[in-house]
Amino acid sequence: MQNLNKPGFEHTWRWFGPNDRITLDQIRQTGATGIVTALHQVPVGEVWTLEAIQERKALIEKHDLTWAVVESVPVSEAIKKQKNNYKEHIENYKQTLSNLAQCGIYTVCYNFMPVLDWSRTNLALTYPDGSQSLMYVYHVFAAFDLFILKRQNAASDYSQEVIDQATKYFGSLNEDQKAELQNTILLGLPGSLEAYTLEAFQASLDEYRHINKDKLREHLIYFLREITPVAEHKGVKLAIHPDDPPWAQLGLPRIVTGYDDLKYILNEVNSPANGITLCTGSLGAGYDNDLVKMANEFADRIHFAHLRNVTRDVDRNFMENNLFDGDVDILNVASLLIKESIRRKSQEHSDYKIPIRPDHGFQMLGDIGLDNYPGYGLYGRMKSLAEIRGMELGLLTSFNKQ
Repeated sequence: MQNLNKPGFEHTWRWFGPNDRITLDQIRQTGATGIVTALHQVPVGEVWTLEAIQERKALIEKHDLTWAVVESVPVSEAIKKQKNNYKEHIENYKQTLSNLAQCGIYTVCYNFMPVLDWSRTNLALTYPDGSQSLMYVYHVFAAFDLFILKRQNAASDYSQEVIDQATKYFGSLNEDQKAELQNTILLGLPGSLEAYTLEAFQASLDEYRHINKDKLREHLIYFLREITPVAEHKGVKLAIHPDDPPWAQLGLPRIVTGYDDLKYILNEVNSPANGITLCTGSLGAGYDNDLVKMANEFADRIHFAHLRNVTRDVDRNFMENNLFDGDVDILNVASLLIKESIRRKSQEHSDYKIPIRPDHGFQMLGDIGLDNYPGYGLYGRMKSLAEIRGMELGLLTSFNKQ
């Protein structure tokens, strides 16, 4: 049982709502005390009503859990592009934040990624022990872009070496493998197992032809300047999630890719309500990203954390790995987060516990072969949460002896 009076982490678990195969009763047995969820049934851009929030909150609390974090209140494509009824959507977002605060829910994770939330090229990379994880191979992604999507001028985004690798790879695929690659990359938003059609996807990309990184960043800052005063007034902590992977692809701009982007966002809207979700996997896929530096410098603005590890290389290939086996220094990142929790408690902050969740666990044991959203099975995340809890206890014990 988590000691609620000690500094450290609030142990949370992402749950996709009543249709999730993993039940709230099962989640209780993992050691998690908080739920990370969203009202996926509400169309993007519309208000989350008090009634809908209270209904979901009551369901969670019925199982002796708390609704700790919203992930996510989606930011509409209209807001990202500043088109159509985007101002109405921003007003609706403000009302949703107010309604969440009225219901006692104060941490909101969101992202500003255009069109796709994340991309992988293999959803079932099999390890020697039989467990499965997620993988991204840059030239495989390029093969999709060049030869399946056939995006105009796509070749200008890749080196000749990557194009040659992509050409050879695509030539080795049969029709079923090509279809599998397409479906893997076009998998829809979290909480859904549906993918875009190729035509709908291309149409979505076309909407961003005249929006570069500077323009998208301008739209984000406009959005934040609108909603942050409401969040600050209501006590809500906004936590932007980094881009996954943290580089531009398919001609789409990326604006939350590493240290410089995060520093810019925090400085441009300099409010304690404007913070980040420190996702060690998304940021960790970037070869030059130093997660320890980010955890140290941005500690007071980290409102939520996703803890997972990746093994990466300089050529933009990465695979998701066991918590302590990848290239991210998870131990030192966790140490800095716990030190920040201790600091907050010493200053009598009510939100001194930093909510964390295990992210993208391996498919393993009884989950293999079941219809899980990729990375969100039961046993792999339970294993990661147990490792996080053990690491946390060790760090807290060490700090107490100092």
